[in-house]
Amino acid sequence: MLSRLMDFLTACWRRRSSDGKGSEVTGRKDGLLWYKDAGQHLFGEYSMAVVQANNLLEDQSQIESGPLSLLETGPYGTFVGVYDGHGGPETSRYVCDHLFQHLKRFASEQKSMSVEVIRKAYQATEEGFLSVVTKQWPMNPQIAAVGSCCLVGVICGGILYIANLGDSRAVLGRVVRATGEVLAIQLSSEHNVGIESVRQEMHSLHPDDSKIVVLKHNVWRVKGLIQISRSIGDVYLKKAEFNKEPLYAKFRVRDGFRRPILSSDPSISVHELQSHDQFLIFASDGLWEHLSNQDAVDIVQNSPQNGIARRLIKAALQEAAKKREMRYSDLKKIDRGVRRHFHDDITVVVVFLDSNLVSRANSVRGPPLSVRGGGVPLPSRTLAPCAAPMET
Repeated sequence: MLSRLMDFLTACWRRRSSDGKGSEVTGRKDGLLWYKDAGQHLFGEYSMAVVQANNLLEDQSQIESGPLSLLETGPYGTFVGVYDGHGGPETSRYVCDHLFQHLKRFASEQKSMSVEVIRKAYQATEEGFLSVVTKQWPMNPQIAAVGSCCLVGVICGGILYIANLGDSRAVLGRVVRATGEVLAIQLSSEHNVGIESVRQEMHSLHPDDSKIVVLKHNVWRVKGLIQISRSIGDVYLKKAEFNKEPLYAKFRVRDGFRRPILSSDPSISVHELQSHDQFLIFASDGLWEHLSNQDAVDIVQNSPQNGIARRLIKAALQEAAKKREMRYSDLKKIDRGVRRHFHDDITVVVVFLDSNLVSRANSVRGPPLSVRGGGVPLPSRTLAPCAAPMET
C-alpha cells in the first residue's frame, strides 16, 4: 500500500513539474519542428519530436499513459502510436483520433491487455475509416487513395506488445551485461515490398497476378502504385468499388481485382521486458531512411535524455543534407512542400524504461497522460481537405 502511494505521489510531482507552462500537451515549435523534450510516463521518461516536410503534416503520433481501459480495475500502462500517412493526412488523423479509444473499449470487454485486444482495435479503426470513405466518396472520391502506416507499442504488466502495419519501426536498446554495450534490437515487422520476403508474401497471396509487385523507377511497388503491403485506409486497393472513376486514373488498377490487394492485419509481437532493456525508439520511416538501428541507439545511449527525440531528428536531417551536398543550416531554411524533395515528415518517440517501475508494473498507478505529436490536437473526427494524393 505504501509503495503504491509513493508511486502515485511521485507521478503527480513529476507531472506537475513537467507541465511547467502547459508544455506537457503543447510542447514547443521551431519552424517546421515540434518537440516535447521530456515528460513522464508510468514506467519512466519520454521524449517526442516531429519535423514537417509535406505541405500538410501527414505524420501523427501520440503517447497515452495511465488507464488502458474504461474500467477503474482495468489494466494500466503506456501506449505509443506513430501513424505515417500517405496521399494526405486524413487517415493518420483518423487513426490518432480513434485507435486508442477502440483499444480501451476492447480491453474493458476482456478486462486485460492482449494480442486479441490490439488486433480488434486495428480492425475497428480500419472499418471506421472505410465508413468515412463510403460517406465522402460522392463528394471527395480521392479520399479512397489516402492511407496510413500504423505502429503501436503497449507496455502493460511488464509485457511489451508491438503491432505494425507498413514501414515505421520500433527498436529496443538493450544493455549487454558482459560488455556494457547497448545493442539495437528491431522489434517490428515491416511491410514494404522493397524487402524480398514481403514481395514473396505478396506473390504467394496473389498467385494468379504476375504483376502484383512491379519495379517502377527502380523502386518496388504493389501494382506499380504503393510501396507498402499493409495499411489502414488505401481503400482503393482493398475494395474494387472504389477503384474506378472519378478516382484519378493514375490510381486505378486497369485489370481490376476480386479480393483485397492490401491488408489491414497487423504483425503483432509480444516481449517480456528485462531489467537490461533501457529504452525504445518508435519512428516513422523518415528517420530510418537516414539512420541505421544501431546509429539511432548509439545516439540515444551517448546523449542526455532531455531532448533526445529532437537530437535524433537533427542527426537524420544532417544525413539528408549531406546526401544532397548541402549544409544542414541551409536545409532548415527550405519551406514545407519543397522540403519533401529532401526528406519525409519524421516522427520520433523515445520511451525510457525504469526497470524498478517496470518490475512493479501491476502496482504502479498515476494520473493519465495524453500527448499528441504536433501539440495541438484536432477536434475528433476532423478531416483535412483532401489534396491530390502523391505517389507513395
